[in-house]
Amino acid sequence: MISLHIFLVSILQGLTEFLPISSSAHLIILPTIMAVQDQGIIIDISVHLGSLLALLVFFRKDSFSITKGSYYLINFNFKKQEAQLVMQLTFATIPVLIMGFFFKIHDLTTLLRSVEIIGWMMICFGIFLYFADQFGDTTKNVDNWTYRNAIIMGVAQVIALIPGVSRSGITISAARILGYKRYEAIRLSMLMSIPTIVASGALLIPGLIRGSYPISFVELFASFILSFFSALLALFLLVRFLNTLSFTPYIIYRITLGFFLLWLVFS
Repeated sequence: MISLHIFLVSILQGLTEFLPISSSAHLIILPTIMAVQDQGIIIDISVHLGSLLALLVFFRKDSFSITKGSYYLINFNFKKQEAQLVMQLTFATIPVLIMGFFFKIHDLTTLLRSVEIIGWMMICFGIFLYFADQFGDTTKNVDNWTYRNAIIMGVAQVIALIPGVSRSGITISAARILGYKRYEAIRLSMLMSIPTIVASGALLIPGLIRGSYPISFVELFASFILSFFSALLALFLLVRFLNTLSFTPYIIYRITLGFFLLWLVFS
């Protein structure tokens, strides 16, 4: 029997991982609201793997391109377009790897796990996403991605280490400012999330090895499946209503939740 807490964590992780509304913020807020302990490392890894698999399935053509590109790189065939894509993703990931390690060794993530900080970040970067989307150019696609743009988006991704910013939100905003079409901005953001999710999972492994976990196989498997299908649904909705609704629903949600959290803090 899966607990209500793990059920909600799995659904939340899947729904919020790829939407520009900050999954980390929701996973921090949930235990606070429910007055329960953190779900633990092994559940974190399980739900991240579920959402990662959903991403690979949804963007299967791009996933295959990354696989081909990795094969080309292993064989020193650097000129292929797929190989260039993998190298660009590598350059885009380096900044967050460096700063993520810095945050971890100095325990900055724990210091920033504040409802007040999350509230301000939800509002500020919701507004930022609005202006980036409304006034960004709309001419480029993934084939126009350059190393310069990859590094810029990678640096922007570092800001998402602050809970409430949203990794997808800040990278989509950066892509829109750099002139990428809405769907292409989403594609780039999602592709960048693949090595980032893998790296964040790797950082959890030492804690996983040291700990012992009273989690049943049923709960572990259920959290993986729930996260997988929730993430698939979120990706479908994000892309399906992109042209008709743009990012407006997410912006409104971010700002509303941000003000609600600040009201809770200061009331």
